[in-house]
Amino acid sequence: MVKFIHCADLHLDSPFSAKHYSSPVILKDMENSAYESFKNIIDLALRQEVDFLLISGDIFDAHNHTLRAEIFFKAQMERLRSEQIFVYIVFGNHDPLVERITTKLPENVTVFSDQVETYQAITKNGETIHFHGFSYLNRESYENKIDEYPTNEDRNVIHIGLLHGTYHHSHTKNRFTEFRIEDLNSKLYHYWALGHIHERQQLSDLPEIHYPGNIQGRHFNEQGEKGCLLVEGDHVSFQTQFIPTHFVRFDEATIQVDETNMQHLYEEIQAFKKRVRHLGRAIYRLNIEVSGDTRFETEALQQVQAMILDYEENEHHFVVIDEMNIKYLDLETSSISKEFPLSLLEDNVVFDKALDQLYTHPKASKYLDNYGTFNRQVLIERAEAMIKDELKEDHRS
Repeated sequence: MVKFIHCADLHLDSPFSAKHYSSPVILKDMENSAYESFKNIIDLALRQEVDFLLISGDIFDAHNHTLRAEIFFKAQMERLRSEQIFVYIVFGNHDPLVERITTKLPENVTVFSDQVETYQAITKNGETIHFHGFSYLNRESYENKIDEYPTNEDRNVIHIGLLHGTYHHSHTKNRFTEFRIEDLNSKLYHYWALGHIHERQQLSDLPEIHYPGNIQGRHFNEQGEKGCLLVEGDHVSFQTQFIPTHFVRFDEATIQVDETNMQHLYEEIQAFKKRVRHLGRAIYRLNIEVSGDTRFETEALQQVQAMILDYEENEHHFVVIDEMNIKYLDLETSSISKEFPLSLLEDNVVFDKALDQLYTHPKASKYLDNYGTFNRQVLIERAEAMIKDELKEDHRS
């Protein structure tokens, strides 16, 4: 049996996108979150006594590649070296070979070059493994080398492919080394360790083809648990288990309130935070569904937003409400047009009076159509939609 960990897209020192974690304590946790997540992965590797660790690209971040990140990464590799755990790495579009700081990694670490290479390893249990892969040389200038991966000709030897690239059905704008499932299947490997897509996905179970996702969310497009895959098996089959290792979680939730006063809203949000605090440090987008026929004052919402941030820096597991989106259930299901009796809609005197000032304006009138041809019901519905859109913007915090 072979046991290993597959992770990708560490993006050490990558910047975060959130509005309201201004507390220095919380900010420090956010800045260290990718580091802490990767430490958790190394801890897991040591506890599980894995044979090796696979990292499928983007260890570092193109926009903030620091010496600190390289020294930290080397220290984690040293921890694995002391327990004779080997590491196989391909670099991706965010950390291509030409942009690496020249930190020398320990001898247990194998880095693939910009040409497709094959390395052989024999595990403690005597299993023979062949690893195939390549690193990006430049950030955006590289060749698609999938055809250069060798085809497995010995099913009794475990073959693993490492690839930082884009599944052709993926909905992503950054499309590097596009591939089809058929391309990978044709190599007859036992496992494909993919990287680049930050969402955890299993593309196939025969063979096993996986994106583990990134190890730490950075904004609300990277919600939920993040971590790595623990993989175990032999030349016949593999089983995978996702292990969450994130330090801070981005998430979204919905609560309901039935009063539009500041104290009630504050108490409901505090109750929500209490319910989810045991899940760990988190940044939330909170959707608040309001029943009734009144609205919150904008200033009241701003005060509540400020109040719910108080004291979070003293919590071991902080819960930051970064966004509050208000939805008025009763007001949005009823239409303004229902408030207008048919007799009022058909009253030309009222209609003429409402539009008289606009149509007698010397500059504006020449750009206006003849209002006598307008559908009055459609005008009211259009005005209502514009008002609702404006209110949604005002109450989005």
